[in-house]
Amino acid sequence: MKATIDDVDVHGKRVLVRVDFNVPMKEGRIVDDRRIRAALPTLRALRERGARIIVATHLGRPKGKVNHDLTTAPLAARLGELLGTPVEQLPAVVGPEVEAAVNRLADGEVAMLENVRWEPGEEANDEAFVEKLTALADLYVNDAFGTAHRAHASTEGIAHHLSAVAGYLMARELEALGGVLENPRRPLVAILGGAKISTKIAVVENLLAKVDTLWIGGAMACTFYRALGKEVGRSLVEEEWVETASKLLAGQGEGKGKIKLPIDVVVTSEPVAGSPTTVVAWTAIPTDQLVVDAGPETCEQIAEDCRTAGTVVWNGPLGIYEIEDFARGTRRVAEALGASSATSVVGGGDLAAALDQAGVAGKISHVSTGGGATLEYLEGKELPGVAALQEKVAL
Repeated sequence: MKATIDDVDVHGKRVLVRVDFNVPMKEGRIVDDRRIRAALPTLRALRERGARIIVATHLGRPKGKVNHDLTTAPLAARLGELLGTPVEQLPAVVGPEVEAAVNRLADGEVAMLENVRWEPGEEANDEAFVEKLTALADLYVNDAFGTAHRAHASTEGIAHHLSAVAGYLMARELEALGGVLENPRRPLVAILGGAKISTKIAVVENLLAKVDTLWIGGAMACTFYRALGKEVGRSLVEEEWVETASKLLAGQGEGKGKIKLPIDVVVTSEPVAGSPTTVVAWTAIPTDQLVVDAGPETCEQIAEDCRTAGTVVWNGPLGIYEIEDFARGTRRVAEALGASSATSVVGGGDLAAALDQAGVAGKISHVSTGGGATLEYLEGKELPGVAALQEKVAL
């Protein structure tokens, strides 16, 4: 178990808090502040305990170059509104001007660095840049689970130079996801959606050894249909992964969970809004059509598995969620999961939006803030940003 901010004295100390405020932006305005709000418990606790807080985050992919369209200024302004206190946005990430501003902070005050990915040393985890970051603080807190799979300067490098502990969000992610993998209430049901099996094969293999039931939806299911010898029309199929899918199907049940595929699907001729749709059996996909969503009977079966489950973990939508006409299956399952008494852990992104739109977000045990980090954790990988934090027993 990792040490958290509850295990260290922060009063009067400069505390660099790595957060993940990589929020969607449009014309310089924040579209969704969910990730900012997720960090508030940690930041409020640090303020109440008299820490001098330096917030660090990335925004977008500036690739080590200054890009004023990706400034953290709107993030600092929004954080100040949510905290109810001014948050000074600093003009750079490191350097004399930043050091002077940080050293002026009083107990409970908050400042935010510029976009850490403006610095080429960030993604390179450059030791010289790590040392400059380290000079800003007395203590390091990682509350950015969404970037914990990256061995960057502000997510991993700095943790080797300062006392390094988890924030509340990071601790909650590790507890929720770790509970799924290590000691779940059973039956354990996993639902994996998305387009490509190639991006989730390690997750499938790791979960199959732990779950009782593994539902595979989205276009991913079509590669499995092909492995069963069925035609899938114009649906996306990763031909080079058909043999792998076949082996997974053949190996299920040998001390492993059972793979379930959609028994009916929604098909259309073009994956665009307004295109007419039809529900067909998975064995009867027309040659000129493609799969865009799970069918109603499939959703009912998934709902029944959710109802009787002890734990449900769900990552990836069941259809082309960004198109309203093909989002119904994902929403039906979201509603079913909200009505279930199971411990529920859901990946973020499109699924978080689906939970909101279904009005059940508050009924889910944990909605992860990670994308790639969540997937890598479910693969069983050790995340660099987590591994670098101190263990609770070490303090």
